[in-house]
Amino acid sequence: MVKEQLNVLIQLAASDSMVADNEAKLIRMIGVSNGIPKEEIDEMLKHPARPIGDLGSLTDDQKFEHLYHVVQMMKIDGQVFKSEIAFCEDIATRLGYKKSVISELSSKIFSDPTITADRDSLKKKVQKYLK
Repeated sequence: MVKEQLNVLIQLAASDSMVADNEAKLIRMIGVSNGIPKEEIDEMLKHPARPIGDLGSLTDDQKFEHLYHVVQMMKIDGQVFKSEIAFCEDIATRLGYKKSVISELSSKIFSDPTITADRDSLKKKVQKYLK
């Protein structure tokens, strides 16, 4: 499932026509920390157009992690485009959340991956957005 998550992050990163270095770095960090070889991640970055699979079968914890990383990716380059917000809202919907969860998380997740929000507290807050 980690490859599906990386695929979503890569598509989000590419949604503004260019994968920035800090976006690629975050994608590599998530992939490598989940056991995916750097070479495989680099290959995925070169070909970002893979279709997004079914996200509805994930556990609530997996859904939250997916959502957390998508919002973090949206904010990592310091610019948030409407296309990125729409993409994140689409992913939230596919995960079984209401679109409004994106604005809730966006206000609490930092663009710098070294600054981490209280994940347990965030997880509890986003539960109310599950459909």
